[in-house]
Amino acid sequence: MNTDRLVLRAWRTDDAEAALGIYGHADVAKWLSPAMDRVPDLRAMRLLLQQWIAEDARFAEPGGRWAVERAADHKVIGGAVLLPLPPGNEDWEMGWQLHPDEWGQDYAGECTFALASWAFSHGLDEIFTVVRPDNTRTAGAVRRNGMHWVGETRKYFDLDLQVFRLRAADLDRAAHEGHRPPNHT
Repeated sequence: MNTDRLVLRAWRTDDAEAALGIYGHADVAKWLSPAMDRVPDLRAMRLLLQQWIAEDARFAEPGGRWAVERAADHKVIGGAVLLPLPPGNEDWEMGWQLHPDEWGQDYAGECTFALASWAFSHGLDEIFTVVRPDNTRTAGAVRRNGMHWVGETRKYFDLDLQVFRLRAADLDRAAHEGHRPPNHT
């Protein structure tokens, strides 16, 4: 999947160092899915990437995990997911994790549009993002990118989480383009 500035591509084990900079960073880890802890070292990151690569090979489309690479310099700056949510795997979660140095550039908006377009082109009618109540940055990002707050629940991960939904009819490229990153004129 490509956007104007990003390439969402399959993870590779040689991405481990860049991935550790993201998933091992305290400011990212505190917001990770309850199913995932902060990655402690390069060895653990390599093992996790190997696991993700193997799992992705078994996923039916549209599910998966992707490295988020900046197109201009091919630097891995984050990760993105489209995964079924527990407990019943009937709802699909869209998410992303970006290195804190990349926050504020609207890369989250580009990830949202790319993942949603991918999901809807593969037959999903709606996708969700679940957000911890204190994560105001992500809650703001999903709202800016067309997702609608639908309430709070303990359904997923047995935690109090805010739930945002995007339906295929809500995906509006014109609205996304209204959130241009700062370097566009």
